[in-house]
Amino acid sequence: MKTLKDVPIGATAKVLRLLGEGALKRRIMDMGITKGTAIFVRKMAPLGDPMQVSLRGYELSLRKAEAEKIVVEM
Repeated sequence: MKTLKDVPIGATAKVLRLLGEGALKRRIMDMGITKGTAIFVRKMAPLGDPMQVSLRGYELSLRKAEAEKIVVEM
């Protein structure tokens, strides 16, 4: 199972499903990350947290904890 955290810089991944429950899952969905969404990994902070991604025509920064909850396929 590959998560968004494992996707290298410059690669695009497709969301398969979201892990977790409650407020965190709802927050991720509110950011536009839903099943089938293509996410392009732009940058990673020097220590790996946060990461900058592009999806649905906008830029978004995600923490590692959030990226680990997003199951993707390359």
